[in-house]
Amino acid sequence: MTVLADRLAAREQRWLRYMADLKGYAAVPQPLESVGTLLRVTGLVLEAAGVRSPVGSVCEVQSDGQSPVLAEVVGFSGDRAYLMPMGDLHGLSSGARVVPRPAPSAPPRWGHENHPWRRSEDRGLHLPMGPGLLGRVVDSHGEPIDRLGPLEDVQAEPMVRRPINAMDRDPIRTPLDTGVRAINAMLTVGRGQRIGLFAGTGVGKSVLLGMMARYTQADVIVVGLIGERGREVKEFIEDILGDEGRSRSVVVAAPADAPPLLRMQGASYATAIAEHFRDRGSHVLLLMDSLTRFAMAQREIALAIGEPPATKGYPPSCFAKLPQLVERSGNGLNGAGSITAFYTVLSEGDDPQDPIADAARGILDGHIVLSRDLAEAGHYPAIDVEKSVSRVMTAVAPREHLQAARRMRQLMSKVAKARDLIQLGAYQPGHDAELDLAVRLQPQMNALLQQDMHERASLGPSCERLCQLMGP
Repeated sequence: MTVLADRLAAREQRWLRYMADLKGYAAVPQPLESVGTLLRVTGLVLEAAGVRSPVGSVCEVQSDGQSPVLAEVVGFSGDRAYLMPMGDLHGLSSGARVVPRPAPSAPPRWGHENHPWRRSEDRGLHLPMGPGLLGRVVDSHGEPIDRLGPLEDVQAEPMVRRPINAMDRDPIRTPLDTGVRAINAMLTVGRGQRIGLFAGTGVGKSVLLGMMARYTQADVIVVGLIGERGREVKEFIEDILGDEGRSRSVVVAAPADAPPLLRMQGASYATAIAEHFRDRGSHVLLLMDSLTRFAMAQREIALAIGEPPATKGYPPSCFAKLPQLVERSGNGLNGAGSITAFYTVLSEGDDPQDPIADAARGILDGHIVLSRDLAEAGHYPAIDVEKSVSRVMTAVAPREHLQAARRMRQLMSKVAKARDLIQLGAYQPGHDAELDLAVRLQPQMNALLQQDMHERASLGPSCERLCQLMGP
């Protein structure tokens, strides 16, 4: 009888705890889920009625006999919600159900740990992050596309993180070795800096990114291939990145044929992965190709939902999204890791006054300009030192290095101004001692700035070579 009584008492206690959990669950307000109806598909935009989800939340568009299509709420007007699809719309029909994706679970505030968790207020995307991403290639959804099996040692984390207070960030005080002599010597980069690679098409920006991915001193490398040709994804990984760079890299690929929302999501996902490793104390190198494709994707979305064009066809939201993405990189909290970011910026028609290029130049910590004239002359990497600048070089380079770099810029400017006279044969030595010195040192200066893609040039030897060339 004693054993039976103990069992009954234990069962009663379990029921009491269960009823207490139910009472606590009922005391917390739970938002009602609303199911909408697809009314119209216009270009890239889905219009639905009856959806009460906030901007940025994810919904499933379900049509009979078709696989559901994920879509993100990007705007609303009255009781109509505007959604941007993340996949192919083939097969959708009017009247399809628009079901908000359930919010992820959050730990309970009551009861014991075995109780079902309550719904979180965060209805945004949660994508895989963690050390299991190293050496893998994933798409904008976090799905592996390298045919190496499913991801392991990862966990779903939110894409949107709370921005770091500007006063809590570590200042940039440590130089970063990129392995590229022209950058190390003339445009020294600091750990945590955000710099842009400004170039037209076909001047070697992908090769330069691959060199930095292989040679830069970083714990983790995150590469975002946003809006580029699909052919370039595999070529960049196998030919340019190589096994050495890939082993410590995470590649997020959103090629040009992906919907605009996925291209934007790919850039945000790559940045979120970099933030994940930075918050755990790692020094991260973020390479994004390209920032212009990200802005173009935002332009497609903004124009599709009715935002008026402003500067050369770009709506105002494009210029608001750029700093929101760029400001997520940089140094972390005191004593934490860092994100050193290189963003490629395409100058359409080699126009330096392109609106996206001009906006990016103002929000980045420096710009490296790749010249088509240098590329056509076989000068690689085709970095135009005179038009490039690193805004943190004075904070990370010693005085002797700064003086030598400034002296070399002066001599290169002398040669550039007298180039027409030299080519016409009108230059006569002896009239300008500075110009004579610049002409005499020009072959050595060009040799200093040129480098084979399979050659590594460390920071120390690059600075020593520059100082020796410029002399006391």
